[in-house]
Amino acid sequence: MGAEEMRRCGAVARPDGTVTWRVWAPKADRVELVLIDGDRRRHVAMRPEGDGYFVHAGTGVPDGQRYAYRLNSGPERPDPCSRWQPDGVHRPSAVVFPDRFPWTDRDWRGIARADLVFYELHVGTFTAEGTFDAIAPRLPELRDLGVTAVEIMPVAQFPGARNWGYDGVHPFAPQDTYGGPDALRRLVDTCHAHGLAVVLDVVYNHLGPEGNYAGEFGPYYSDRYRTAWGAALNYDGPGSDGVRDFVLDNVRHWVEEYHLDGLRLDATQSIFDTSPVHVLAEIKRAADRAAAPFGRPFHVIAESLLNDVRVLLPPGRGGYGLDAEWNEDFHHAVVAFLTGERHGKYVDFGPAADLPRVLERTFVLDGRYSRHRGRRWGASAGDVPGDRFVVGVQNHDHVGNRARGERLAALVGPPVQRLAASLTLLAPHLPFLFMGEEYGETNPFLFFCSFGDRGLIEAVRRGRRRDYALAGEVPDPQATLSFTASRPSWSWPAGSPRAGLRRLYRDLLAARRRWPALRDFVARRARLLPDVAEGPVLELVRGADPASALHVYFNLAASPRPLPTGAPAGARALHSSEWVTYGGPRADGDPRPELYPHECLVFGPEPV
Repeated sequence: MGAEEMRRCGAVARPDGTVTWRVWAPKADRVELVLIDGDRRRHVAMRPEGDGYFVHAGTGVPDGQRYAYRLNSGPERPDPCSRWQPDGVHRPSAVVFPDRFPWTDRDWRGIARADLVFYELHVGTFTAEGTFDAIAPRLPELRDLGVTAVEIMPVAQFPGARNWGYDGVHPFAPQDTYGGPDALRRLVDTCHAHGLAVVLDVVYNHLGPEGNYAGEFGPYYSDRYRTAWGAALNYDGPGSDGVRDFVLDNVRHWVEEYHLDGLRLDATQSIFDTSPVHVLAEIKRAADRAAAPFGRPFHVIAESLLNDVRVLLPPGRGGYGLDAEWNEDFHHAVVAFLTGERHGKYVDFGPAADLPRVLERTFVLDGRYSRHRGRRWGASAGDVPGDRFVVGVQNHDHVGNRARGERLAALVGPPVQRLAASLTLLAPHLPFLFMGEEYGETNPFLFFCSFGDRGLIEAVRRGRRRDYALAGEVPDPQATLSFTASRPSWSWPAGSPRAGLRRLYRDLLAARRRWPALRDFVARRARLLPDVAEGPVLELVRGADPASALHVYFNLAASPRPLPTGAPAGARALHSSEWVTYGGPRADGDPRPELYPHECLVFGPEPV
């Protein structure tokens, strides 16, 4: 069955109250739809449709109608394609009427890839309320900061009320404790009204362990591959057509029913597929077709730890055609150098020489030997431009997979934070911020969950102590305190280093829009200057046109360094991370011919 003919599963509801229930259940000989009204249950035999699908259509169905399925007269199970789980992962599903939502974003035209500035947030901890609706009052602050895309950690229904989201078991259903389907639609609509795109983090490599009944319906899981989090989804074995349809249907669901602007695909290195057309390529094709009627770009972004640009190359060059991929080497190179940490994955990073390499060539591990993996790793980024890569110095993994969830601001002082921000925002890539980073939040972001299965709870506790080379005592992920402690303080008092750091982020994000050289993602040169005595200075040149090129100098040392003389005649200082307004010692017009400790100084022509 081709992509154009794929059946839509779940309870597909029309505004007039007509609902078609369809479920893929090739393991069952017969399937009953159970319609639930309080304590009353009505059982309806579903009609076999071929290829393992069963269907039933009804009229006059109310919004919120509870229902479940029975396979071969077995126990009631929620719908694998449920669009709403108002009572949790184990309970019946509910009918949703998406076309009844009053969208106001008809004139929204989206954000071009080169203009994307990502801001990752976790719905449950972003505010004290922990809901989709509670995010809206902070959107003007994000827009003022210069953010253009809100990236939301996974919201697919998970067990309990506290979770990062990567344990979701109902990929179509927005978490009930966050507010459910219409609350997410309100958030997207409001983001668009503020000029913000919305990118959703989705998990297509595995399903969570609790409340996961998909395996009773069909061969959702591979018998050949496993992920670090459990069984891999079956994309290339017997019965895989239905699994692929399930995922591609989910892609269209987020585009059509939620008006999203992009998807971030979690851990694509754990999406195993030897099919002639990789499922990642099909995901991109399905997303583009679904988005075409909206007349705006749709971005599919891969988290990939392989340093392999095949995910980005067009199918004609043997690739999957995705829009961008995360470049973890940037984070590892910057943070390992600035903190001196060398444990776990950082063992492959740390020298100052990694910084010009990652700025100019994108990857540090581009076929070089990786001590962490005991083998050569990655490949060259080749001619792929910088706006196809997403970089940052913090995200949920970078922070939350530390033993005590320390953010960068808890590890280094304000000048180093300003240097890290400057490296990120002046890099020839797409910048990524994690909630609170922009003002130097020091509250931790811990791993947390609220499973109901006692054995699973203990397994998670043991795993967190064992995994990720976590050193020191690991807070209990099941404890409510691990969740509440992870809320940002949203405090940057006037005159404080936090206020200065936030101002620096805002000014550099504005510079990315104003300075032509920062919109050139191809022409860049980076090197450690050998003529600077007593310590490294990193030089970055952005832009091919000498008339608008920027010369950026980063003092990587904790003491002053002579100011290099490589800036072209007529260039002036456009930016210093150590200006007084950001909390540093450099006054406006300071002529001192040296770089302050950890200072970033930008020279170039005055923008028109």
